[in-house]
Amino acid sequence: MNKLVSTVLLRACLTRWPRGAKSFHVLGGQYSYKSDLALETIYPNSSLRLYTPPPPAAKADGSFNGFIPLDKLSITYSRSSGPGGQNVNTVSTKVDLRFHLSTATWIAEQTRTRLAQLQKGRITKDGYLVIKSELTRSQQMNTADALEKLRNYIRQAEQPVSAEPSAETVEKLRRRHEKAVRERLAMKRKRSETKASRQAPL
Repeated sequence: MNKLVSTVLLRACLTRWPRGAKSFHVLGGQYSYKSDLALETIYPNSSLRLYTPPPPAAKADGSFNGFIPLDKLSITYSRSSGPGGQNVNTVSTKVDLRFHLSTATWIAEQTRTRLAQLQKGRITKDGYLVIKSELTRSQQMNTADALEKLRNYIRQAEQPVSAEPSAETVEKLRRRHEKAVRERLAMKRKRSETKASRQAPL
């Protein structure tokens, strides 16, 4: 069979290949375009269905179990700052995550009060807790980073409040601070004298 006849047969088979078919017959043989790396081959025992797993069960003591309902959050994306080439100017990878803290019923009330005290610099006038992330140039990675920050803030707010320091501890901290100030001023004075010694005499 010459090259021209082979080309004509191949074109005829391709034009008669029905839509959605995974294989076709040529001269009694079955040919398929399915790759050896198909999901059915790699995961033979999987149903290959994507689904969202249910949230974990709540803890008996009512503490945070790590689950954050995404439908209760407002997540927006914008252009990242800093170096990164033209990708920074074309892809919105910076993540802005926020939610209304006082109405977040998925967080315990005591934890919300403590969270408002610890993160008061991240709360807007309208009562929204804002968390931003532009750690990487990936939108998904920055979203995961922002969610992990929120988990850490909540767990930090759940920690028991430490007792007031004793008078001895306060005095020790005061002396340590005064010593640090003296050392800093001495270093500045020495640096000033070094610079003054380099100047030409008048």
